[in-house]
Amino acid sequence: MKVWIPHEQGLDLIGDVPEGVTVEVAPQPDVLPSDPGDVRFWVPPFLALADSVPLAAKMPELQVVQLLSAGADTWVGRLRERVTLCDARGVHDSGTAEWVVAAILSFLREFPGFARAQAASDWAYKRYAPTDELAGKRVLIVGAGSIGEALAARLAPFEVSLTRVARTARPAEGVHGVDELPALLPEADIVVVIVPLTAQTRGMIDAAFLAAMPDGALLVNAARGPVADTAALLAEVSTGRIGAAVDVTDPEPLPADHPLWTLPNVLITPHVAGSVRGLLPRAYGLVGAQLRRFVAGEPLENQVVGGY
Repeated sequence: MKVWIPHEQGLDLIGDVPEGVTVEVAPQPDVLPSDPGDVRFWVPPFLALADSVPLAAKMPELQVVQLLSAGADTWVGRLRERVTLCDARGVHDSGTAEWVVAAILSFLREFPGFARAQAASDWAYKRYAPTDELAGKRVLIVGAGSIGEALAARLAPFEVSLTRVARTARPAEGVHGVDELPALLPEADIVVVIVPLTAQTRGMIDAAFLAAMPDGALLVNAARGPVADTAALLAEVSTGRIGAAVDVTDPEPLPADHPLWTLPNVLITPHVAGSVRGLLPRAYGLVGAQLRRFVAGEPLENQVVGGY
């Protein structure tokens, strides 16, 4: 049985390979180690773009696509029915949750402004102090999945009040349903969106969503760029009424002349939340476990069903 993975390091990190399995490195769709016709288990490149998907059509024996990303939106509905699609739920919990906490603290404590002042050798105390703080803030986490739970655990020690929202309410766990957002948004100082990109979440952050946030609130998008309506976001943050910290944009990369770059109340990072040094060991730990389950005929974890 032939398996393709995208990283040389994965050959060591994947762990024990079952007898009869050959693992080859295919780093990009145009850099292939052999004939794709007999590949049965494929791990595409991390953050694989849409141009990776057509390669699956050249794999008639393909049975499993194991992603290294938590999101599967590029792949949903684009594989043959008999191909099982699995995401990397759990692999990115710590990295993405850390990014959200860092983005919130950086925004509230004016680190972008201080960084600009440092570049100008400017002791900018009077310009920015006193800064805002995280303690006492009301934080709304939209997306109470694996990453959302990791984020809640990391925010709890900061003396915040936490409200979690999922696709459907889970009253026993204190989780609200997404249908309650119109009532919850006006009560949140910080709104973190960490949902998968699906037909239901595309454009979720629209003009009405943003208008419901109170003055001075902060929006944090650690989901996918198209979860936010970029025109609506630009219109709202341009007024200065609310701020935004985003790791994802639509389009992506954000064009160099886009006005979001120059707004002082917007913090932008280039889709790096999950790109941490611990990614590959965690990712290939999952890949190895999934491969061994597949060979043993056991059910695979993290199967994507209905876009989730």
